[in-house]
Amino acid sequence: MTDKQDGPLVRYGTDGVRATLILDSPHNRNALSPRLIADFRAGLARAQDDPQVRAVVLTHTGGTFCAGADLSAATGGRGDDTATDADTAAGGGESPAEAMAGLLRAILECPKPVIGLIDGHVRAGGMGLVGACDVAVAGPRCTFALTEARLGLAASIISLTVLPRMTSRAAGRYFLTGEKFDGARAEAMGLVTVAADDAAAVIDVLVAELRKASPQGLAESKALLTRAVLAGFDADAERLCERSAQLFGTPEAIEGMTAFLQKRAPTWAE
Repeated sequence: MTDKQDGPLVRYGTDGVRATLILDSPHNRNALSPRLIADFRAGLARAQDDPQVRAVVLTHTGGTFCAGADLSAATGGRGDDTATDADTAAGGGESPAEAMAGLLRAILECPKPVIGLIDGHVRAGGMGLVGACDVAVAGPRCTFALTEARLGLAASIISLTVLPRMTSRAAGRYFLTGEKFDGARAEAMGLVTVAADDAAAVIDVLVAELRKASPQGLAESKALLTRAVLAGFDADAERLCERSAQLFGTPEAIEGMTAFLQKRAPTWAE
């Protein structure tokens, strides 16, 4: 699917202490297209360079936070939906997986806390964004799912940010089954910080608390928190990018994505 709207796909705003990045591509459920990734990274850089900004809030328009990327491009235009980090579209000379890894790394390396304000559906690549946030607050409309295994794929790149958040038993279940779960379950397993009926109010409290911290204190504290995750990128990102590309071109993956877009069961589930 091509982007159908004019203007940025990630809107930027600030109230001084808080910069807000809004995923604003609801026509394709905030798919991680080349334009959206570029706009996202530009917004992060803008917030990072603003000395008044103490925290970055990542949120969205529409009922889906992020559903991954457009599957129709990977299946020759045979559908119109989104999924899987492997399919995340890339710009320039980057592969899709490299573009996703670069975006997740940019969130982790941003010296200012990134807080997710999520009140909608989260799938595949969107799960990687949640995992990369320093704090994540889930509203009552949230559902989460790691659907890659159902499509003949694996959550390769996003595992770098999701696995450090989830308990090992929860990861074993949801990486393999692709089941949906709600915000309360996401909180219990550590994927999100808190599930709340009024997620925006929780964000306001968090931003007020972060305002009391010095920029240097926040940057140094975040570096401590992300060091191990970034070490995982250094050790595994290249290998996972290669494996993701291999899986994405297999007949089983093509069948899984095509079946998803055609709203039918894949051959292995019939």
